[in-house]
Amino acid sequence: MVQTHDTEPVWDKPVDVPEKWIQYVDDNVSGRLPTAFQVKGIYPFGASYWTRTAEIQTVQEDGTPKSFFLKKMTGYKVTQNETGKAMVSGEYVSMKSLHDTCPTLTPNPVAWGTYAADPNVHFFLCEFVDMTDDLPDVQLLAESLAELHKRGVSPNGKYGFPVPTLQGTIPQYTDWCDSWEEFFSKSIRRVMENEERSQGSDPEVQELCQQILSKVVPRLLRPLETGGRSIQPRLVHGDIWDGNVSMDATVDKPVIFDATCIFAHNEIELAPLRPVRHRMGKSYVKEYFKHFPISKPEDDQDDRNALYCLRWDFNCSTLYPGNLRYRKICVDVMRTLVAKYPDGYEGWAKERGEEIVSIE
Repeated sequence: MVQTHDTEPVWDKPVDVPEKWIQYVDDNVSGRLPTAFQVKGIYPFGASYWTRTAEIQTVQEDGTPKSFFLKKMTGYKVTQNETGKAMVSGEYVSMKSLHDTCPTLTPNPVAWGTYAADPNVHFFLCEFVDMTDDLPDVQLLAESLAELHKRGVSPNGKYGFPVPTLQGTIPQYTDWCDSWEEFFSKSIRRVMENEERSQGSDPEVQELCQQILSKVVPRLLRPLETGGRSIQPRLVHGDIWDGNVSMDATVDKPVIFDATCIFAHNEIELAPLRPVRHRMGKSYVKEYFKHFPISKPEDDQDDRNALYCLRWDFNCSTLYPGNLRYRKICVDVMRTLVAKYPDGYEGWAKERGEEIVSIE
């Protein structure tokens, strides 16, 4: 088994959104609220690495209170201008896709847009859900994710997503591809390139990355779609870890948020559950496979999970320039996978007597 470890680094950078933007309700925000709702106030709520968040309290015509959750991202840095807009637009489309597929699993997204007072301030608005501080029930969350993946089938049969989505502040690859191996190869290659720009080049890392792309990815992913085996592109949340899940305090059911969706191999959803630094882990994975069978070849599942988690950890390394703890985790995982699969897909197929299939 390939394992990842270490503790989460402390985010010590100031949020790039002045607090003044959550001290009043901008006209473009209030304009997206239902017309029968009267705004009573706005209050800071929750915490985020990249944004300011707030609760907007309103009253309906019959006097019933109703709250909305507001997230704001700025583009004061020149390089962040379109990034902030992409973050909120991608989250809105992601959350709407999830909500349309499994309405009880997510807050209801309302809108995204740009402030009337400043074209550099962008927002995401959804209905407010009162959440507990508890981790979701293992069985309920696993069953809910499996149901999401069963229902959420790609509309065109391809892997990708109709709009750009981001991991943190980093755009992820979303272009449509016919095969999972093609999509994942392009996705993790971009992640590797981003990480090198963030942390600097290293000869061993470069060589290991090349071996992952040329040997390990084909070995672990091509068998999913050859030899009579098949998978379907499934809608995944894309960032399931204990920071993006909770329990709805009102109905005592799991709720997921901060989505960065793609249509992907459903097992990639389980990647963030691998690192022991997270509070959610193996018990959720084990329970999930009771509701959604492991893809064939079943014996490859754990190493596929390690490969998918490698993409996650490379993204994490990119977000923390100068902090090499995630790079070290990635190097350890790559060394293990490269050593285990020196003959790649071709060697595996020959050993099993399967026809060798090439994917351009």
